[in-house]
Amino acid sequence: MAFEPRFFSWTAVTMCIVGLYVFGTLGVNLGFHRLLSHRSFACPRWLEHVLAILGVCCLQEGPSRWVAIHRKHHQHADDPIDPHSPLVTLVWGHVGWLVTENRESDSLDLYDTHARDLLEQAFYRRVERRYTWLWIYAAHALLFAVAGTAIGWLVEATPADAMRFAASIVVWGVFVRTALVWHITWSVNSLGHLWGYRTHATPENSRNNWLVALLSNGEGWHNNHHAQPRSAAHGHRWWELDVSYLTILALEAVGLAWDVTRPSPRRAS
Repeated sequence: MAFEPRFFSWTAVTMCIVGLYVFGTLGVNLGFHRLLSHRSFACPRWLEHVLAILGVCCLQEGPSRWVAIHRKHHQHADDPIDPHSPLVTLVWGHVGWLVTENRESDSLDLYDTHARDLLEQAFYRRVERRYTWLWIYAAHALLFAVAGTAIGWLVEATPADAMRFAASIVVWGVFVRTALVWHITWSVNSLGHLWGYRTHATPENSRNNWLVALLSNGEGWHNNHHAQPRSAAHGHRWWELDVSYLTILALEAVGLAWDVTRPSPRRAS
């Protein structure tokens, strides 16, 4: 459907690619993961909230639940109570765990045990309540639709062309981008525990996966991450490109990030 002429424009494809960085890298990698889950760096509270909202716009539920699930994964990686170990099956680790009822992953105890620090803050409580995170996602999709319509009326020759342009912006800038971020994130959980090389002798099956690392801007150096979870850098060798970490260094250079946790000189095993 996304490639049908009525839903396609090169401008929209460009917005999708840019959105992978803005929402996926800044929102999920920096916001949900390296900042909120592991406190790999510190930043102004307003910036933390902006990153969290960008992550919410990837439709991966609220930040507190994302953080709780991820912290539980680290505590029980590839054990029977790991929420999404692909050692069950590849499909389970990728998406199956999301579409199957799991009382341990849907209970209030999960939040209390693994995300209490976030829920002590009024901002994160508000985001989690009454599906506010879902309304935020809907609002950002509506914003894309309004902006696409306005731009379409300015640059297209007919009203029909303007509406086709607006549709392409919503389909590619919101829906395709959201789906791509989903699968990139899920691939860290699934492929990152099945295929790749191991630099560190960690007690689970985490792997450094080149493909996932490139697609995710650094999250795929997953064995490195499990070896040193608090490190802001997931790429530990000079050739392990980690765009997410480079972004954190850029924020540090302009004074918007501090207390950046560097990787320790731990020997590879």
